[in-house]
Amino acid sequence: MTIADRWQHVRSRVAVACERAGRAPHEVTIVAVSKTHPASAVREAVAAGATDFGENYAQELAGKLGEVEGPIRWHFIGRLQSNKAKLVAGKVVLVHAVETESLAQELGKRSGGVQPILLAVNLGGEATKGGVTAIHATAIARALVATANVRLDGLMTMPPPSEDPEVSRPIFDELRALRDRLRDELGQPLPVLSMGMSGDYEVAISCGATHVRIGTAIFGSRPAA
Repeated sequence: MTIADRWQHVRSRVAVACERAGRAPHEVTIVAVSKTHPASAVREAVAAGATDFGENYAQELAGKLGEVEGPIRWHFIGRLQSNKAKLVAGKVVLVHAVETESLAQELGKRSGGVQPILLAVNLGGEATKGGVTAIHATAIARALVATANVRLDGLMTMPPPSEDPEVSRPIFDELRALRDRLRDELGQPLPVLSMGMSGDYEVAISCGATHVRIGTAIFGSRPAA
């Protein structure tokens, strides 16, 4: 299958998942995860109709910004070091994985405006993954809301890997419940739930995901290092 074929297949599956959940397809943003794929692959996806792309590495994002033209909305979805905030701030529509006040401050200083961000929450308890615990989410969210030149738009999470998409459902439900609670406590809209990837995005949509991050199902396997 070509990238265009895979893109259309994913779009169709998202539409079906939305219909089953009683939602409209426009409520879900498909973020095509283009990390490690060449700019030519991004251009193919743009030609097929994709508009939102996610990168995990600040320097790779910086390179692609100069290589790909078109009506593109870039997202930064990986863990970001504060000293690389300048490569991302003001250049993406959303930073998905902010977990510290210090990173938010760096993004705010360098945004040239207001940088939308998400609080990354680690609900699977995996030591190898970033994100705050649910216990600490309220305190960190309050700090992010008070940070100048950033806007907390919601939450993101990444469940532990599993062959069974349904294993992710409790994590997705927990993130939505946490978002709802924080929304009430902080008086912030928090409209974004970034959750779900190639293996479980249909479950995520049924749980309320507004952004699904899909790489392999669109671009195929990552190029060998």
